[in-house]
Amino acid sequence: MRDETLWWEGESLFLIDQTVLPARYEVVECTDVERLARAIRRLEVRGAPALGVAGAYGMALAARTSRETSLPAFLAEIQEQAGLLKKTRPTAVNLSWGIERVTTRIAAAGSVEDAQEVALEEAHRIAREDEETCLAIGAVGAALLPDPCTVLTHCNAGALACTRWGTALGVVRSAVAEGKEVQVIACETRPLLQGARLTAWELIRDGIPVTVIPDSAAASLMRRREIDLVLVGADRITVDALFNKIGTYAHAVTARYHDIPFYTAAPLSTFDPLRKEWEVTIEERGGEELRTCGDWQLVPDQAGVRNPAFDATPLPLVTGIITERGVLFPPLDMSRILSP
Repeated sequence: MRDETLWWEGESLFLIDQTVLPARYEVVECTDVERLARAIRRLEVRGAPALGVAGAYGMALAARTSRETSLPAFLAEIQEQAGLLKKTRPTAVNLSWGIERVTTRIAAAGSVEDAQEVALEEAHRIAREDEETCLAIGAVGAALLPDPCTVLTHCNAGALACTRWGTALGVVRSAVAEGKEVQVIACETRPLLQGARLTAWELIRDGIPVTVIPDSAAASLMRRREIDLVLVGADRITVDALFNKIGTYAHAVTARYHDIPFYTAAPLSTFDPLRKEWEVTIEERGGEELRTCGDWQLVPDQAGVRNPAFDATPLPLVTGIITERGVLFPPLDMSRILSP
């Protein structure tokens, strides 16, 4: 069992299949962009930072599997493959960010052979940077956690959402590594139960105490002062809103009412300086994710179903944003934050 969520080996991208956890640990091999696109759509790989790395390696796959020998035709194919990958998950900004970083390097290459080499080099660089960034986020965020404390988290923002270590769970890991006593309450996180399935699996593997609750129990626990801090990840941060798994907004409102700190942990690559909340597409997933559970039908056929994957939390509800450069406090000055 490897520590990495996804890795390059030979001429393929390998990744942990997160759809079968925690019952089974299986690895998927992606030998072309089409297979990677399917993996992203099916959530075999997910989480904003991991999608950035996956998008980067997807462009390396596109470059190295292309049979075009003419540079203009090769570059046209790369752009087509990039468009295919970008459409798989419209809300998480890291996917497009990783794709663009590699395609920019490809476009500057002088030949097809050079482009194939620089594409893989840049993808490897992005993967290394992701690990270093998560460790930096962990170090910054660990100082914010009281000792002892109980942290509420939502969805999965751990190693499975990154190359390794994690963002929100990376903060927890770093605090524990410093000797702090931390226990985690993980919301099951509808509709795909990524808190129950993935966050709990990760923390148990690390020996960190974790308790899974229904999403609807979080408000009651906050009222009873059983939660010291809310800590979530992010799929996109605009100048006015935090986008994260559906249900995050409810936790932020409740935390504000009960005067409980609400933090998000995210790399700077998750920031989107070009858009405001209303300009971001919220991914709507298939209704079958709510209608059935395995072979069990949960919703009558005649009932409608809405299945948004994310929601937007206005930044005034966010206590602080934990990044690799320190903790940022709303309101945000994007030009200053993202300057080199």
